[in-house]
Amino acid sequence: MKTTWALLITLGMGCPGGLFAEEAVSEPGADKPNIIFILADDLGYGEVGCYGQEKIKTAGLDRMAAEGLRFTDHYSGYATCTMSRKALMTGRHVGHLPHGTTIPGLTVGHMLQRAGYRTAMIGKWGMTGHPGHPDSPHVNGFDHVFTYHDQGQAHFYYIEFLWRNLEKVHYPMNKNLFDKEWFIKDDHKGVYSHDEFTKEALGFITENKDRPFFLYLPYTIPHAELTVPEDSLQEYAQLGWPETAKEVGGGGSRNPGYGSQYIKGYCGVKNPNATYAAMVTRMDRDIGRILDLLDTLDLSENTLVVFGSDNGASDEGGQSMEFLKSSGALRDGKRSIYEGGTRTPFIVRWTGAIQPGQVTDHMSNFCDFMATACELAGVEAPSHIDSVSYLPTLLGKPEKQKKKPCIYYSWRGHAVRVGDWKLILKGHSVELYNLADDIGETNNLADKMPDKVAELAASLVAASPTAKKHWGKRPVKH
Repeated sequence: MKTTWALLITLGMGCPGGLFAEEAVSEPGADKPNIIFILADDLGYGEVGCYGQEKIKTAGLDRMAAEGLRFTDHYSGYATCTMSRKALMTGRHVGHLPHGTTIPGLTVGHMLQRAGYRTAMIGKWGMTGHPGHPDSPHVNGFDHVFTYHDQGQAHFYYIEFLWRNLEKVHYPMNKNLFDKEWFIKDDHKGVYSHDEFTKEALGFITENKDRPFFLYLPYTIPHAELTVPEDSLQEYAQLGWPETAKEVGGGGSRNPGYGSQYIKGYCGVKNPNATYAAMVTRMDRDIGRILDLLDTLDLSENTLVVFGSDNGASDEGGQSMEFLKSSGALRDGKRSIYEGGTRTPFIVRWTGAIQPGQVTDHMSNFCDFMATACELAGVEAPSHIDSVSYLPTLLGKPEKQKKKPCIYYSWRGHAVRVGDWKLILKGHSVELYNLADDIGETNNLADKMPDKVAELAASLVAASPTAKKHWGKRPVKH
């Protein structure tokens, strides 16, 4: 497989629509790799062992990096959930996407369906999930769906129902789980939604092992609320970490559709640091199970496995980001325009095609998955997207890797990264950082380097109509 892919990338770079001519992939039995994209929710850059984490155990992801490729300069789509996932699915950055849950145009799922893939979305969609809604995964490129009713319900782990395609799957055992202080009882018999998603994903892989498939597996872990089954919690609860209990509340409890358990919002948690770490390790364990299954089914050499996070870390569940060093050396976390808001872990394994133990500083973001997936499947990517395939980087062909002109993102302002330089525009304030020397964004060079500010400002307004509207018609002040 490795030799075949090296040859294809050498011969196929000039083909319209990617590495292959479309005629070749339309032939019956054409060899196409399976694609699995696993997404964590609010996992920080520094919360994985291979990115420097020392307290939380992530053996599965560390193994994935050791057997594949780890990106150091990969960005999600946005500093919060919904828009980030829309960028991932559509190949457009947030400057070219409408805010809200509306999905404009084609998704990765649509494109891979066209290429003959069986597609599944299992987990947190991040928009509206229930059947019949125009923003649901059922009508946006996915043959098989197992998900929450909507974005709000996805904030909770012991919910009372999920949707499997058109079937509403009830969990009556997930009622009456709370004690009088709104902590989840230690001896409950509830069903943890994360475990259901893992079971569904393993089943989907097994059932489709003899045909090309695309599995999009967006887990909810480690998004608040913080709760985890006891068999995972004990590993960390016994360590005696400093803890400050969090009371019940938060998470949009006003929506009655979230279930009778959540009229007050997120459950209380007595040991949020230990619980958070245990949630990450449980997710990591299940990622290891997926890798093991691929090995067992002899699919690893024909399956690209990608792992990322939708944005940076958040302390909404009550855990201490400082104690866990959640963002590593980066500034801030979720809901921030600084690096900790959108620079996230990104790991790719493809046995035989990707050399093991590789690390790359190739600058990329969620938008680029669309072009990469289309190139792998041999279909032409949609027009008018902001996606640049990183397949050459995966296959160890950096000389054939097209570079992104910039990375654009926003959060209560606008930011652009060009090479090592990053410009932030908020109101009338301007910040300029050299990330090669100052990854923590502590030394604002805007006053000292006005020409560099002007250079990056031109890239910024070119990248986003919104930025152009706000900044393109007047001089930048700092």
